[in-house]
Amino acid sequence: MLPEVTRILYASDIQQGARPAFRTAVSLCGRYHSHITFLHVVEPVRGNAERLVKSMMHEDASLQALHDDSLGKIRQQVRDRVERFCREELAAETMLEQGQLDVRIEEGTPWKTILAVADEMDASVIVMGVRHQKSLLGNTSSKVMHNSKRPVLVVPL
Repeated sequence: MLPEVTRILYASDIQQGARPAFRTAVSLCGRYHSHITFLHVVEPVRGNAERLVKSMMHEDASLQALHDDSLGKIRQQVRDRVERFCREELAAETMLEQGQLDVRIEEGTPWKTILAVADEMDASVIVMGVRHQKSLLGNTSSKVMHNSKRPVLVVPL
């Protein structure tokens, strides 16, 4: 049995099929009347990819402005997806109340960023999905589990 759950960190790759893990996080939230932070981590563009992007840009364009604009668009897309999911798939009695859900988009190495955000918000539990059928855990979920100081709930997708 989990201890008192007041803050849930749900880490999502926002890929197709991630809904079962989010449903689990919402279910925990309803059970414990807690708060969910929906986190998506974007890996930064580095090395050859960065040089390729720079070579394709107009001279007057700023790579930082393009980066910031792209992150803003991703933030809005994730917020829209989460709101649509809540509207379409959650029963009225399990709907999250205003202020019970935050959406965060962070940039960094996924497993390290998940742990950093969990520490920052003092998460009671980290909920995340795993897709790999052949191995027990994916790379990110495995690293989160092995390095976390708090419970991690891994939901097969």
